[in-house]
Amino acid sequence: MNDAAPEGPDDDTPDIETGRWLFAQPCEFLRGVVEMKGLPETALPEVAFAGRSNVGKSSLINALTGRKTLARTSNTPGRTKELNFFELGPQGQAAVMLVDLPGYGYARETKARVGEWTRLVMSYLRGRAGLRRVFVLIDARHGIKENDHEVMAMLDEAAVSYQIVLTKIDKLKKGELELRLEEVRADIRRHVAAHPRIVATSSEKGDGIAMLRAEVASLADPAALGYKPQA
Repeated sequence: MNDAAPEGPDDDTPDIETGRWLFAQPCEFLRGVVEMKGLPETALPEVAFAGRSNVGKSSLINALTGRKTLARTSNTPGRTKELNFFELGPQGQAAVMLVDLPGYGYARETKARVGEWTRLVMSYLRGRAGLRRVFVLIDARHGIKENDHEVMAMLDEAAVSYQIVLTKIDKLKKGELELRLEEVRADIRRHVAAHPRIVATSSEKGDGIAMLRAEVASLADPAALGYKPQA
């Protein structure tokens, strides 16, 4: 998909160049959190990334930041068990906090593990004043699954804005991608907290990466961006 033509209304399309500039700045790991008391105290706006295990979340974060090992990737689903926080922005004046949430939906997870994930993440979502948006990653090959709907309902309940990001679109033919987009577009109309624009991405091919960077930049602290687009 062309980065200049995102899915959904285009009257508020974010600026590609601002996103490029932001993600060229330092991105530093701050901490991993397994309990609410460990959450960092910060005034930074936050954006979080959520998705089913093996959806390609770590690969996408690495592609966004241009760093191959920022987010750990693994062939073992469900490996990430922490909320991982990263500061992104100019040295000494970060513009936004990126939050990598634990993957969900892995079949081998126990009910206790699912319960732990739900309690930790729901507490974070409900109690984080600076959280601007959650990017919910959906594998383009499979579409929105039951686990995804549960998380979307949880976000609706918490009144937290979220945006669907399709991953692995390079695995689909153009016609298949268009059908998937129509399917997802119809689905999110039923969710009150869902952003209407869908971002279709491929970490491997780079499709949609510039647009997703721009989406993140549109939510960052304007005072720290250090870049003002030309009128």
